[in-house]
Amino acid sequence: MTIDAIEINLTTQKCAVQRAGVWHTYDCSTALNGPGEEEGSGCTPRGAHRVRAVIGRGLPPLTVFVGRRPTGEQYSEALAQSYPDRDWILGRILWLCGNEPGKNRGGSVDSQRRFIYIHGTPDSEPMGIAKSHGCIRMRIQDVVELADHIRVGCPVTLVE
Repeated sequence: MTIDAIEINLTTQKCAVQRAGVWHTYDCSTALNGPGEEEGSGCTPRGAHRVRAVIGRGLPPLTVFVGRRPTGEQYSEALAQSYPDRDWILGRILWLCGNEPGKNRGGSVDSQRRFIYIHGTPDSEPMGIAKSHGCIRMRIQDVVELADHIRVGCPVTLVE
């Protein structure tokens, strides 16, 4: 069943997904620096967005991405210990594009140019608390499930 809409709540750290009129809720983690739109802020942008691209469909769930490209690595504890400072982007990437000129689209507030994603993160990372660098982190199995049922252009709203 195709996903009709996504709402990310920055206060509750929940990702609500609508399919066929029914809402399903997932835990997520947004920016440690809180909400904000400015480039370089490390904040999660607010407002109306859409999925610009779905990256990683068909790849193994533990695929590691850097610069939206699979590195050829599969995430493991041993790999994590080798790169303790890496901000892991795993499984799938739902790349967001802002819909509101001057708020989250264009200039220094452009969510797409800020590379704001919904992406997978290791199970060792906590959910339900703000800890990311601006993206929306989810459990790998959850983001893989979303990527399998989402279409490019799907509306994504980020609210406080």
